[in-house]
Amino acid sequence: MSSHRAIEHLIVSYAELVDAGDFAGVGALLASAAFIGSGGQVTGGDAIEAMFRDTLVVYDDGTPRTKHVTTNIAVDVDEETGTATSRAYFTVLQAVPGLPLQPIVAGRYHDEFSRRDRRWIFTSRRVHVDLTGDVSHHLRPSGSARLDGH
Repeated sequence: MSSHRAIEHLIVSYAELVDAGDFAGVGALLASAAFIGSGGQVTGGDAIEAMFRDTLVVYDDGTPRTKHVTTNIAVDVDEETGTATSRAYFTVLQAVPGLPLQPIVAGRYHDEFSRRDRRWIFTSRRVHVDLTGDVSHHLRPSGSARLDGH
């Protein structure tokens, strides 16, 4: 698999894990990364997992009832140094009882990666929230400043 494709798979995996409510998986995916949002920086898989658990509302099906749509992905790879960066847009859709399907947040990801043991990993995920809708069914009131939507 090409480096570009492997990095796209990491980006997609993040969306799938969050939407599945697999916060341990998110922590494992970002174990070597810094997660940076409007609430500051969180590093390490356990801390990132805890942040998601403390911040997102999870429903009876074990999920946050969201779908992350990641678009406009641009990946730049430096094969020689084994580093890469990417930029992407995201839109988060949510549908819960009493709230019809709607976009609740949109923004941009700025990511950094490195190749370790011939495998690409996240080293940084910076989240820029540009548009916010009704996140009252998505973010716990005490955690909204930490994650700010994603």
